Amino acid sequence: MQKQSQKMQKQSQKRDMEVTKSRFRRICVFCGSSSGNKTSYQEAAVALGKELVERKIDLVYGGGSVGLMGLVSQAVHDGGRHVLGVIPRTLMPREITGETVGEVRAVSDMHQRKAEMARQADAFIALPGGYGTLEELLEVITWAQLGIHEKPVGLLNVDGFYDSLLSFVDKAVDEGFISPTARRILVSAPTAKQLFRQLEEYVPEYDEITSKLVWEERLAYVPESGVATSYVV
Repeated sequence: MQKQSQKMQKQSQKRDMEVTKSRFRRICVFCGSSSGNKTSYQEAAVALGKELVERKIDLVYGGGSVGLMGLVSQAVHDGGRHVLGVIPRTLMPREITGETVGEVRAVSDMHQRKAEMARQADAFIALPGGYGTLEELLEVITWAQLGIHEKPVGLLNVDGFYDSLLSFVDKAVDEGFISPTARRILVSAPTAKQLFRQLEEYVPEYDEITSKLVWEERLAYVPESGVATSYVV
C-alpha cells in the first residue's frame, strides 16, 4: 500500500512538472470579440487563460476587452502573467470597453497588428471566432507552409466548433490542394490541456518545394515609425 501511494505521488509530481514546464514563453491567441452563444466557448477561453498561467506563459492577443478576447486576457492577467494586446487605433472604441488589462500596443492597421502579434509569439492558438479569427489563423498557417516561421499552430476545437473547417482542410488534401505535410501544420484538440500536449511535441516539417521558400527577411512592426518593415534573422 505504501509503495503504491509513493508511486501515485511520483506520478502526480511528474504531471505537475509537465504542467509548469513549457517550451513557450509567449503565445498568441486568436479569438472572437463576441462571446458566442454557448457558455462552453466562454468557459474554454477562461480555461485556456488558466492553462497559460499554469505553464508560466505570457499572452499576446488582439487587445480587446470584450467577448472571448476579454475573458482570456483577464484570466491570464489575474494569474499574474504578462498580457500584450495589439490593436489598431480605429478598433479601440469598438473592442475596448472599460479598463484594459496588461499592456496595450496601438498600431495603425490590421496588417501591422498581425505582424506584431506574430513577431512576439512563440506559438499560436485559435479559440472560436468569426471572420477575423479565421483570417488570422489561416495567415499564420500559410506563413508556416512557406517556411516564414516554424511556430506551432493550434486549434482549440470547443464542442466541435471547427469540425467543418477541419473537414474542409482534409477535403483539400484529398483533392490535391494541400499536401499531407502542410496538413500537419495545424493541430487541434477539444481542450486546452490536450492541445498543449500536441503543441509542446510539435516538430515542423517542410515539403520539398516549400522548403525552398524559407525567407531570411521577415515582417516586423516598428512602433517608433508606425510602419511595417523587414528584419533579418
